[in-house]
Amino acid sequence: MPPYILGGGIITEVTFEKTTFAEAPLKFEAGTPDIANVIASAAALNYVTDIGFDAIAQHEHELLVYATENLLKIEGLQILGTSPNKASVLSYYVDGIHPYDIGMLLDKQGVAVRTGHHCTQPLMQKFGLPGAVRAAFAIYNTMEEVDVLIAATQKALKMLR
Repeated sequence: MPPYILGGGIITEVTFEKTTFAEAPLKFEAGTPDIANVIASAAALNYVTDIGFDAIAQHEHELLVYATENLLKIEGLQILGTSPNKASVLSYYVDGIHPYDIGMLLDKQGVAVRTGHHCTQPLMQKFGLPGAVRAAFAIYNTMEEVDVLIAATQKALKMLR
């Protein structure tokens, strides 16, 4: 397939007789390289390095522990995955309530979560679940946002029960 846009970086040789194009994908990437993303990646790496990986891990772990402790106070809510050293991702389900319904009501309250089987259909089938609600916490999240998740979950369940 010939390149559809011509420009710098897509050829290996040019003579008066013929042009030889680079192999894919280079022959389809004419022009200036994606410098903006390289600069953005450097800025992101500097940001994370300045905070420190240990500090980030500690903050995310504190959010996870806080969310876990408080969500478990909700009647019928079960958390999937309880390893003490897990990433700051919390998946849960509530007996008798479809995770899509919870997720939709959380979304209406401005809370972003994922719902579904999360590429673990055999595991969900083993547990007899249609899926789960999944919240992920990162360095930019706050305890106040976790409180919003908890309150929104309680409100959603009150509506669904």
